[in-house]
Parts: sequence; C-alpha cells; structure tokens
Amino acid sequence: MGAYGETGLGLLGDPTRRAIFELLARQPCSVGELAGLLPISRPAVSQHLRALKDGGLVVSRAEGTRRVYQLNPEGVTALRAYLDRVWEDALTAFQKAAEAASAEPEQEKP
Repeated sequence: MGAYGETGLGLLGDPTRRAIFELLARQPCSVGELAGLLPISRPAVSQHLRALKDGGLVVSRAEGTRRVYQLNPEGVTALRAYLDRVWEDALTAFQKAAEAASAEPEQEKP
C-alpha cells in the first residue's frame, strides 16, 4: 500500500479537511483566505492544513509574510493511483463473479 493512499484517504474522511482540499484544488490559498471561506477559525484551518501537509496532500510556500498552500501533485497522484488500484480490483472481482454466475447451469424452475 502506498504511503499516500491510506493516509490521504483517511485524511479526507474529515469534512473540513475535505473542504480545504477541494478549495485548494481550485487554487492555492493562504490560511486567512481559507478561513474566510469556511465556518472555522484560522487556528483550526492551520491545524487541518498541518494534517494534510503531514499526510503528503498539501505543500506550502512563503509569499512575503504569509504561507500559501496548494495541493501536492505527488500526493494527489499517489492517492489517485491507490483509488485506481482499488477500483481495478473491484472490477476484476465483479467480472469473475459475473463469469462464474453465467457458467453455472441454470436451475430448473418448479
């Protein structure tokens, strides 16, 4: 299992972190900008950003006196690869089940 896959997916289970992630998918933002768009305080936004950054989904850069956050392309790619693997496994299992069901002789109806 990739490092970003399990961790990233778990991080996005929190609705506030998911909202921050979705906002950052649209454009890079500072803590203040995110706090202005969400019903939580700046310190709360910072805590969520720290979790997303520790999980590899977000990176930051200094711009003057503030930090601007954006999605980490490597983390998002790893998360997508994880979801693609899970989806592929599900499709393979479905195909096997469908093939097994169609290979079974039909039972006679009473």
